[in-house]
Amino acid sequence: MWKWEAEGEAKAVIVLVHGAMEHHGRYGWLIQMWRLAGFHVIMGDLPGQGMTTRSRRGHIDSFDEYIIEVKDWVQAAYQYNLPVFLLGHSMGGLITIRLLQEEQLNVAGVILSSPCLGLVQPPSKFLNAISHIINLVYPSLRMNSGLTVQMATRNEDVREADSNDTLYITKVSIRWYRELVGAIKEAFENLEDTQDLPMLVMQGGDDKIVNKGTVKEWFNHVPLSEKRFKEWPKCYHEIFNEPEREEVFEYAKDFVFSQLKAIGYIV
Repeated sequence: MWKWEAEGEAKAVIVLVHGAMEHHGRYGWLIQMWRLAGFHVIMGDLPGQGMTTRSRRGHIDSFDEYIIEVKDWVQAAYQYNLPVFLLGHSMGGLITIRLLQEEQLNVAGVILSSPCLGLVQPPSKFLNAISHIINLVYPSLRMNSGLTVQMATRNEDVREADSNDTLYITKVSIRWYRELVGAIKEAFENLEDTQDLPMLVMQGGDDKIVNKGTVKEWFNHVPLSEKRFKEWPKCYHEIFNEPEREEVFEYAKDFVFSQLKAIGYIV
């Protein structure tokens, strides 16, 4: 877990949750934007990803490992005695959803960026069926994810950096895949348990990885008092890395400021 202090007096704390395959090092631009806007940022590498481990890369025993880890980050954010916001991207968005369904958090708002609530190209029915068997006998078997940096963003600078990133994961375990599928199912089955918090869901309109239809379906059915959906028409999956990322960030920042005003924290 890492902490980055705001430039000047802090208004709130942003807890960032990254997606599958990646790590905190890919969020330098976004972290800096939040800091310059007056926010502390807390982020870590999820279990089996980034700098957390080399031996279990791309593997988890249970999706709960992610939920427990992010809960620790939120607890660390409380130490600042400032309003806390959760921002989860892709699988990080799914982790955030599951956390909100399992716990009651003291947070002022939630931002989901292209949350992983379904895949554009899921494995075939045959491979999906086989994965159930392999999960029982050889759960740590790792296979190519089928995802490429070109599918994630149109930003050529990010693509080039990712192609030379030794921490970027290309293979995931069978158990990891089964846990991901199970978490997506639970996200829909436990809609009614989702903590009622102000939520902004932003989705890439030309997402090559996450199925935007299932994201919209989840959003339409989640029973929240205040929720907002924003689709970015030309954007691929990583909206905070896209050529339009400054506009995307400003939209997210406006949401955060509106919540701070609503609770009387800023005027």
